[in-house]
Amino acid sequence: MSKAISSSDDIVAGFKLVGSGEQPDIEYHPDPPKYHARMELRLKDNPSLPKTPLPSVFPTKVEGPIVWEGKDWTDEKQWVYELSEAELKEINDAVEYFKGLNIPLGHINPTTFPLPTLSPTLRTLSRELYSGRGFFVLRTLPVDASSKLSTAIAFAGISSHVGPLRGRQSGNGAVFAHIKDLRATHNLKEIGNAAYTTDAQVFHTDAGDLIALLALEVAAEGGTSRIASSWRVYNEIAETRPDLVRTLAEEWVLDSFGGDPPYSRRPLLFYEDGKIVLQYSRRHFTGYLSQKRNPEIPPITEAQAEALDAIHYTAEKYSLALNFQKGDMQFINSLGLVHARDGFRDDETKTRHLIRLWLRNEELAWKTPGPLQHIWDRLYKLKPEEQNFPLEPEIRKKAGGVAK
Repeated sequence: MSKAISSSDDIVAGFKLVGSGEQPDIEYHPDPPKYHARMELRLKDNPSLPKTPLPSVFPTKVEGPIVWEGKDWTDEKQWVYELSEAELKEINDAVEYFKGLNIPLGHINPTTFPLPTLSPTLRTLSRELYSGRGFFVLRTLPVDASSKLSTAIAFAGISSHVGPLRGRQSGNGAVFAHIKDLRATHNLKEIGNAAYTTDAQVFHTDAGDLIALLALEVAAEGGTSRIASSWRVYNEIAETRPDLVRTLAEEWVLDSFGGDPPYSRRPLLFYEDGKIVLQYSRRHFTGYLSQKRNPEIPPITEAQAEALDAIHYTAEKYSLALNFQKGDMQFINSLGLVHARDGFRDDETKTRHLIRLWLRNEELAWKTPGPLQHIWDRLYKLKPEEQNFPLEPEIRKKAGGVAK
């Protein structure tokens, strides 16, 4: 990166800001030289940008345990909870108990999946998600020793003690999403999300409150999971470039990639009930692979392009790399943290494969910002009998069948 930045003068000379009504020169993968060139040109055009007042409701700084930097964590024992043999037996007993009920998987909850001694610990850890650092890892489920169904029940059952509500991830009511390279087994025209490739995923958030990930297998090489505090990112941007806070808090045009309507409008950044909430995925503004940015919808602005890069590079600066092992369950507050993934390589013996749940704990939940409420309603107002738990990988689709 240093070499690219050192040649900034040459890049600025060849880089042009587009006018209103044109899509800026920005891709899914951030480009350091373009970011610095855009920043230099925008500051040259308007040197007063760093003196822009913050939106009236936004604070100059937020504080709390969720404001951290990667260097603050020196030992993974600070965030990893090791499951004991007794707790693993309790989980296995709960799996068998649920199977004996002979009811649909959508009815998995703390009552139908009882964990008498582990449940209080999970409740404490769930408070850590909403009121503490915002993440933890459970280590580790013996995934090789269980059937796919038993593993699915165990993952959903344990997660129900952290966040009882499961969110819809696909139009068919799927609450499981498989994060895996699907290019060899699925239609390439349906792949518009880096989650289904070996490509790096840039910093982003998922929809909903909490993300739970179970590693069925890790990559032969790479695939490191990275997280960063959105609140720490906010503090730096608010201090150095308050104009970008204003940009993030204004309405953006999000491409629906073939949906109806073709786009929606909402801010990416909120300050709700004393909490900073960042909710965005970069590909909705740049496109990715088969999902190209629709040229017929309003483009983003140069200020928005710079804001996207500012989030990514600030998050990268303060990020923490997690040692995600096979059988680990990773839980993240998606309202207060952003996450990313390095590119990876699979081989004949190791094929990276995660299962994801979107969760919510109504008792502990942050207040949902108004512009996000309809999304949360669509996610979480899903009856048990409507929940689908695909045991094999599939491309997530909207209700109309359009790939997500």
